[in-house]
Amino acid sequence: MIALLLRDLRLAVRAGGGFGLGLAFFLIVVVLVPFGVGPETELLSRIAPGILWVASLLAALLSLDRIFALDFEDGSLALLATSPLPMEGVALIKATAHWITTGLPLTIAAPILGFLLSLAPEAYVYLLVSLLLGTPALSMIGTFGAALTVGLRRGGLLLSLLVLPLYVPTLIFGAEAVRRGADGLDPTGALMLLGGITAGTVALLPFATAAVLRINLR
Repeated sequence: MIALLLRDLRLAVRAGGGFGLGLAFFLIVVVLVPFGVGPETELLSRIAPGILWVASLLAALLSLDRIFALDFEDGSLALLATSPLPMEGVALIKATAHWITTGLPLTIAAPILGFLLSLAPEAYVYLLVSLLLGTPALSMIGTFGAALTVGLRRGGLLLSLLVLPLYVPTLIFGAEAVRRGADGLDPTGALMLLGGITAGTVALLPFATAAVLRINLR
């Protein structure tokens, strides 16, 4: 499993599988928002939690179609299906590699970019915590969506249409936690719901992803 994880990390970095692309997209969105809505500090501070979470979600979406595509094209996915490693483990490793190369860098960069949106100082901790809790769910859901569309020509648009509705609960509770933290309210409830979504996806979706991959490989 560790060898597979390291292989996917190397491929992601060498082939531009999301590491730099996601960060660049995240930066561009956050930088462009003040030009679109104006430089008013109060307005930017109010919309910052939602903008940061939406930008993170869209940045994570960019590299989803590459999770299984390269392995499917060169036949590695079929070999993995016949290896001693269960497909559930393969799905979990793929999601972990995606999170390390996409979700984790976005989480680290978010507080820095939050400064550009005049995010309230009280909200920075909750921004970090919410992204750490929520981005694994984005990667796991995205891995499931990538399994559904593996082997399809130009499946990127279909993948986006399938995955975006599933991202909505994570987006709502993640942005709400940051917003409540910025307003001086207790964000514990939103963070617990966000953690529950992530725990549920990690517990259930590897099995669903493995089942879909077995069907597509037949």
